[in-house]
Amino acid sequence: MSNTNPVPVDHYRVDPASFAGLSAFDPNANGGYDKATAKPIMKALNARVEELQENLYAHGKERLLFVLQATDTGGKDGTIRAVFDKTNPQGVHVASFKKPTSEELAHDYLWRIHKHTPAKGDITIFNRSHYEDVLIVRVRDLVPEAVWRKRYEHIRNFEQLLADEGTTIVKIFLHISKDEQRERLQARVDEPAKHWKFEMGDLEERKLWDDYQAAFADMLTETSTPDAPWYIVPANRKWYRNIVISQILVDTLEKIASDTFPPNPELNGLVIE
Repeated sequence: MSNTNPVPVDHYRVDPASFAGLSAFDPNANGGYDKATAKPIMKALNARVEELQENLYAHGKERLLFVLQATDTGGKDGTIRAVFDKTNPQGVHVASFKKPTSEELAHDYLWRIHKHTPAKGDITIFNRSHYEDVLIVRVRDLVPEAVWRKRYEHIRNFEQLLADEGTTIVKIFLHISKDEQRERLQARVDEPAKHWKFEMGDLEERKLWDDYQAAFADMLTETSTPDAPWYIVPANRKWYRNIVISQILVDTLEKIASDTFPPNPELNGLVIE
């Protein structure tokens, strides 16, 4: 079963040679759809993701690394819930990378990352990732520029190693506006059920919005490669974000998770009594 590409995902793939900056991507874009028309598209995409993920797991040969990065309130958790809603948790794993522990800090910065990469047949979702080491460490001046700038090459080489060893890599940057972030933070303040999501430190990070946007732009151009591409996905409208990312996932899985299963000769003529 092939998909009909209902959303223009190629437009969002980052080509470093022609990248015109994040301002060239409208975070409020809707692709010409609305919430009502997106609903059946999302339902069909969810069903196809379910099929393809089962195929990937059953074949047990290929593996997929799905990286999610965003500013605070960008919607990483909501994306995971919506896009992977119908998948089998046996074959889908989420790794979330927060502030490094003392043990992790005693090793190189990629040490804690590598052990979470996917096994054959699996999809692993990085909710934040190794890219924090060219984002927050840069913006917060946690290491000198001479240190973090070298990490672009480290990361390209690390991801190429994974790709050469059989891992398909897709990286998603959830692009929201500063106004949208304000509204989402305010909702966390105004709604008691969302208070657990709010941290006072989020306000300090928000003050550094422009610095983070510059760091994201460099991250995208320095590390989007043929074998590990970045996609900039408009994420102000959650329903549009979800169909774009689901389409990217379907397109990717259709290349590595065949619908065809060769017959097992050991089962030829077997009759169950």
